[in-house]
Amino acid sequence: MVGLAVPAVSSAGTEEGSGALAGDVRLGAGLVLLLAVAAGVLAWARIPRRRDVVTASLRAIIQLTVVGLALHGVFAAPPTTVAVLAVMLAAAVATASRRLIGFPDATRRVTVSCLLGAGVTLGVIFAAGAVEPSVRTLVALAGSIIGGTMTACTLTGRRIAEGLRRRWDEVEAWLALGASPRQAVVDIARDSVAEALVPALDQTRTVGLVTLPGTFVGALLGGASPADAARFQVVVLIGMLSAQSVAAVSLAWQLGAPTRLPAAARDPSALAEGS
Repeated sequence: MVGLAVPAVSSAGTEEGSGALAGDVRLGAGLVLLLAVAAGVLAWARIPRRRDVVTASLRAIIQLTVVGLALHGVFAAPPTTVAVLAVMLAAAVATASRRLIGFPDATRRVTVSCLLGAGVTLGVIFAAGAVEPSVRTLVALAGSIIGGTMTACTLTGRRIAEGLRRRWDEVEAWLALGASPRQAVVDIARDSVAEALVPALDQTRTVGLVTLPGTFVGALLGGASPADAARFQVVVLIGMLSAQSVAAVSLAWQLGAPTRLPAAARDPSALAEGS
């Protein structure tokens, strides 16, 4: 009589599975507590962003889980990298454009600016051989750099709207003296770009002193040496400065010659609705 063979489960395997499950439970509990702290503080201060904090966090969890699973397939089939980069760019453009809905043709202008910033920066990095040319490196860099262009476009556009709203009388005075729309708005556009770059500049100035960026920590956890992790992080930080500078200047140039006060400047709620 032939008996059925029951595969043995090693105690080591069982313990490993139990440890992973316990780690997931602790992670979930920690995230819930962090969200409770954030929402509680905002509720106490009566800041109307409690729901945004929760929904943004839930989206981050879901999206990173999906991306983590999808990247296994991307690394196995490099041609699909194009699709991943397209999704990154589309999401960045949609997010920034939604916050600049008071400007005419915002989506096209943000798209051009993000493409210029990311394209020029990634092209220089790989053409110069600053990092190893691989699918993993491209995806890692593109994620940070495209995200940086998104932030730069959002901040630049909102600063221009604010500047036009506060200084439109000055703009009209220049126009009455015969200046072109671009000449009348040039100071506002320059100030907007300068302000939009402040977060990236502060992050770059204080890296290693105040913060250890995620790329650096991730490389260390992945087994890279501190020196290699630092080199890659420097490329990311300076690459982001490059990309954000190009994107911000590009968008300021496109928005910086209005013939009339845009809706984004006339009505601040036009920008708030997009947030």
